[in-house]
Amino acid sequence: MTTARKPRLLWILTGSISCYKACFAISRLVQAGVEVRTVATPAALKFVGSATLEGLTGQAVAGDLWEPGKAMDHINLARWADLALVAPATANTINRLASGLADDLSGSLFLAWEIRKKPWWIAPAMNVAMFNHALTQASLAKLASLGVRVLPTGEGALACGEEGPGRLLEPEQLVMHVLAELGPKIA
Repeated sequence: MTTARKPRLLWILTGSISCYKACFAISRLVQAGVEVRTVATPAALKFVGSATLEGLTGQAVAGDLWEPGKAMDHINLARWADLALVAPATANTINRLASGLADDLSGSLFLAWEIRKKPWWIAPAMNVAMFNHALTQASLAKLASLGVRVLPTGEGALACGEEGPGRLLEPEQLVMHVLAELGPKIA
């Protein structure tokens, strides 16, 4: 008798105060039986530490494209995962991905991802003006046209004190989206 493997989620965190929400969601997904590996940009690690992410997932955090022994992480992680989720996805990351820049691990992963075979999702998180900016909206539209699923943002109070769209979805909402995609694969 063979046992089905756990579904595999690659969670990419970028530099936003809302990284704390990602930690709550990652914890819940691991408890639900999802195998999670994380990639964190240097800016994300200013908000949450590697020890937190490793403690939640039981896996080392990837982040440096040039770390010795990790030169193939962008290929290996892209092949390993069933779903990639960039959350929080900052304006910088969204615009970089839409431009095809691959000088860091998140950009290289995106270009190595077989987007027509398995899902790549983005959950935006930023100030309302940045979210509504024509360049950010054009980048989101371009990514969507390539097959990326852009999750909605929440509305309400933002870290900057303003209100409106651009707020990262709540952890429970992120978990619900991921489990709806991966849930049938959980054995």
